[in-house]
Amino acid sequence: MNSKKVNVKDLLINNGIVILILLMVVFVGVTKENFFSLSNFSNVSMNVACRFIIAVGVSGCLITKGTDLSAGRVVGLAACLAGTLLQRADYSGRFELTKNFPELNVWVILLICVALCCVFGLINGIVVAYLNVPAFIGTLGMQMIVYGINLVYTKSVPLGGYRTDYTVIANGNFLGIPYLFIIAIVIGLIMWFVYNYTRHGKYMYAIGGNEAAAEVAGVNVKKTKIIIYVTATALYAIAGFLLGAKSGGAGVNTGNGYELEAIAACTIGGVSVNGGIGRISGVIIGVLVFELLKTCLQFLGIDPNYQYIAQGIVIVVAIALDIRKYIAKK
Repeated sequence: MNSKKVNVKDLLINNGIVILILLMVVFVGVTKENFFSLSNFSNVSMNVACRFIIAVGVSGCLITKGTDLSAGRVVGLAACLAGTLLQRADYSGRFELTKNFPELNVWVILLICVALCCVFGLINGIVVAYLNVPAFIGTLGMQMIVYGINLVYTKSVPLGGYRTDYTVIANGNFLGIPYLFIIAIVIGLIMWFVYNYTRHGKYMYAIGGNEAAAEVAGVNVKKTKIIIYVTATALYAIAGFLLGAKSGGAGVNTGNGYELEAIAACTIGGVSVNGGIGRISGVIIGVLVFELLKTCLQFLGIDPNYQYIAQGIVIVVAIALDIRKYIAKK
């Protein structure tokens, strides 16, 4: 009987953030009009979609005891690349460098964005796997490099005037369900299959559980890590491409700080920063909970400056609870 009480206590503590935010959702829903409305649901689902894709990319890095602090800047670079190549021919403020480029198919542009961003993922993977640079340091350096490249490329010029065939990808819908949400679900299902039913997925969890043991067992640790970081940047590129379409514009600060939101969402959803643990379903829950927190704060009329403080507290508490669970298991 006593052990059951302890288990309930642990359950409440370990899931404290989720419980508190759900209680906040109920409170805001009861006290504020339009919170439980179709329009708000649509807005939340579209915001969750892009962030979920980013968080899935980060989750693979976390599962192998790594991280990726370059995520937000890669998202921004992809959004700007897509933006410069998908402006209308008659747009007066068209980007100078691509003004004379031929009008390419929107999906070809997506592939270009993914291919270019994957180069940075490949470098991240090589730096982490072969040079043994801690992922925190290596990806922090890449964050600065990508931001610098974006500044040089765009000259800090805001982008807009996008083609309709680009913006409709994010803002259109099928039977009332936003395309953006459908794309996120498809990506989530693909990555769920990869994590649970492929050799790569098994290797990933083995490395996170015990890297030395995985190597002894025949796992190609270096190759697996490189694939993880390349896959992550491919997902960031897709998210950046969609984010630009959703916003109808982009700039050098697009995606700024998204990597911290992604890490927090993953941790809230049960992806351990200590490696070896994490599910796609948990990532969905974590992203949704974090987005609901921001939405609740907006509906409550909290000053945006204080909203950053609240989000920062959630990130710290989420990591602290994750470490607590890890220590308890040991």
